[in-house]
Amino acid sequence: MLLDTLKQLGLAALAGLFVTAAPMLLGMAFAVRPNDRWLALMRPLTLAGIFAAVANLFVGLANTFIGLSRVPATEPVGQRIAVMLAETSVVPFISFVFLSTAWLCVAIGMRRQASFLT
Repeated sequence: MLLDTLKQLGLAALAGLFVTAAPMLLGMAFAVRPNDRWLALMRPLTLAGIFAAVANLFVGLANTFIGLSRVPATEPVGQRIAVMLAETSVVPFISFVFLSTAWLCVAIGMRRQASFLT
């Protein structure tokens, strides 16, 4: 189900995932080779990732509402709402997993940096 959802992502969702993957990659690089310049980039990239995740949530909700407005009034919508909202939450979830991974890697890098200083 998750892979099917990922295959059907639109351009906005893919761009949002790319934006949230950037801090993760930078965090991994920082974990391997701690550098103050990379650490300084983490905050703005993380903010961009948070904004992209929230924007993806809202574009998914907007698409859900548009899809629900096209359902005939005689048809029950309960199950459709559940499916649509589940699909809407996938991209923000993955985005926040990327951001969490990024900051865990920063924590590892900070630990390594502290051990180099002593």
